[in-house]
Amino acid sequence: VQLVESGGGLVQAGGSLRLSCAASGRTFSNYLMGWFRQAPGKEREFVAAISWSGGSTYYADSVKGRFTISRDNAKNTVWLQMYSLKPEDTAVYYCARRFAGSYGVRERTSYEYWGQGTQVTVSS
Repeated sequence: VQLVESGGGLVQAGGSLRLSCAASGRTFSNYLMGWFRQAPGKEREFVAAISWSGGSTYYADSVKGRFTISRDNAKNTVWLQMYSLKPEDTAVYYCARRFAGSYGVRERTSYEYWGQGTQVTVSS
């Protein structure tokens, strides 16, 4: 399984970005997918997740109302649309696929496969 993120970049505060995560493999639709981020000197933290069907979504309190996670199983792709970006959103953003049989959503340890990350920098 390979996960490849794209769409990061430099944006001013208040701006928007859309991150993409393209997954290899024919079983993409079977798994919950998540986005995490890691700022310099900080631990990797949960941002958002979406169930296999797209019917359930989960967000960190810090991004709720500003970020939207979505997926297209036919395209093996999950997106993170980010609005009203703040300097504190600056981080490397990672997509991840949850372990089969896991029920955790917000914990890093619930995820088996990770992408290489894409940098998001929000200037003030």
